[in-house]
Amino acid sequence: MKELAVLNKYFYKYRWHLIWGFIFVSLSNYFRVLQPQMIREALDLVVDNISMYHMFGGFELQKDFYGLLGETLLFFGILVLILALVMGIFMYFMRQTIIVMSRLVEYDMRKALFAHYQRLTQAFYKRNKTGDLMSRISEDVSKVRMYLGPAVLYGINLISLFILVIYAMISVNPTLTLFCLSPLPILSISIYYVSHLINKRSERIQRQLAVLNSTAQEVYSGIRVVKSYVQERPMVKYFADESDYYKARAMELVKVDSFFFPLMLLLIGVSTVITVYVGGIQAVRGSVTAGNIAEFVIYVNMLTWPVTAIGWIASIIQQAAASQKRINEFLETVPEIANSAENDHALEGHIQFDEVTFVYPDTGIKAVDHLSFDLKPGQKMAIIGRTGSGKSSVAELLVRLYDVTSGAIRIDGVDIREQDLDNLRRRIGYVPQDVFLFSDTIANNIAFGRTGAEREEIENFARYAAVYEDIAGLPNGFDTMVGERGVTLSGGQKQRVSIARALIKRPDIVILDDCLSAVDTTTEKQILGYFTEALADKTAIIITHRIYSLLQFDKIIILDDGKIVESGTHDELIARKGYYFELFEKQTVEEPG
Repeated sequence: MKELAVLNKYFYKYRWHLIWGFIFVSLSNYFRVLQPQMIREALDLVVDNISMYHMFGGFELQKDFYGLLGETLLFFGILVLILALVMGIFMYFMRQTIIVMSRLVEYDMRKALFAHYQRLTQAFYKRNKTGDLMSRISEDVSKVRMYLGPAVLYGINLISLFILVIYAMISVNPTLTLFCLSPLPILSISIYYVSHLINKRSERIQRQLAVLNSTAQEVYSGIRVVKSYVQERPMVKYFADESDYYKARAMELVKVDSFFFPLMLLLIGVSTVITVYVGGIQAVRGSVTAGNIAEFVIYVNMLTWPVTAIGWIASIIQQAAASQKRINEFLETVPEIANSAENDHALEGHIQFDEVTFVYPDTGIKAVDHLSFDLKPGQKMAIIGRTGSGKSSVAELLVRLYDVTSGAIRIDGVDIREQDLDNLRRRIGYVPQDVFLFSDTIANNIAFGRTGAEREEIENFARYAAVYEDIAGLPNGFDTMVGERGVTLSGGQKQRVSIARALIKRPDIVILDDCLSAVDTTTEKQILGYFTEALADKTAIIITHRIYSLLQFDKIIILDDGKIVESGTHDELIARKGYYFELFEKQTVEEPG
């Protein structure tokens, strides 16, 4: 129960659901225990009056006596039905409290886990597969809910019914009670042993389920690659092999679970036989009545489901413990990047990199090596370099997707680690190299940059990003649904929608990471024309593989292995005839006309 202890806060939060549930369970079982007592009274009444009925044989009084006896038995029968009805009403209320509580906790857990996921850093998502994250927030939380709802409900029901039934049995005959319950120690030992097996196998099953989810998610996301390389059959075989492993582990658990129920029924059957045998001997001695034997048999059978449910409850608890352990692993993960301040204010845009070095935490790759530059408010800077030179890492460090390994990044003279993280990211318009669009309308994808944006504003920024005509030409215009990861749009259209999403924020600083790579020359000129006008007073950093002659940059830096190998203005770099000059010459030759 160590892993499940974290759920105690939810029990406290919904304590009134739990308390009332316990009351309703107890009341329901109280009226259930009264039913065998009514049956005992009725049976004893019949047994005690059989001899008297025969004594009136041949007399008219026998008929009257028979009618009176029938009316009395009918009264007991109606009384049993009333008790059953009252018991059913309280059972309804106990489900409305405890099961509802479990659903509320399930909602809270998913919400808390989802919120925690969003606080975790980029490094966390690179370490963990998406399918595993999905499995923990769906399958694992569902397993835990089974503990919070059915397991708690039937656990309380078991304890309550045991107390009431054993009390009723002891009050009748302690000796007979002792014999009836003698199989229970065997039951306890069996549960202890099998529960341990269930816990180990449940944890293996949940891990393998995460593998299946991750595999399926990757195949669905990369279906175009799978099809283009004709890898459908190998992927099906791989998934089938993983599914077979999951099936084998699941069958192991089923075998253990299936051992419980026959064992429970066997022990209940043994208890019934013992009750009849020992009760018969006691009845001959006059210690109990025939009605007591019937009452005890009903009590024993009344315990059949709760006792049988012990194995089921133990299985649920062990599976929940295995799932909660997996959930706790992520909930206990502390974000490497924490928000240390709350201060909502505009940024002037003065960016300083002071001997910044950055090493990716998991791979150990040094992406940035003692990088320094000073960009004044309103200035424009281009970062150019080969693939893997550290360009995108500069952008990720600026929006604090990662923290620097050494050195400092300052905006307006304040280290970004001491600034309000939400405000920092809100004030920076960042268009990443890997464009991502949500499975929603195009309008909502653009408005994601600023919640509550009006349609007219959305359309205007689509024009600024040179994507308005493309969207207007679609069947449903801006209400066209974008497929997962934007698969219904071309690469250039996705890039331009992403640009519109960043610009609609009206940011103080703009970072564009190779966001025009899939755009044709004409569209590029249109977008850059807007940039020249709109970014006139904004600090802007454009990361690219190519040179944009339409934009006037105050600074241009060339990166290689995370270091600045060239820097200056366009004219200065051309005069040096280095990497920048070679790139400019090559690009000039390749450009048409």
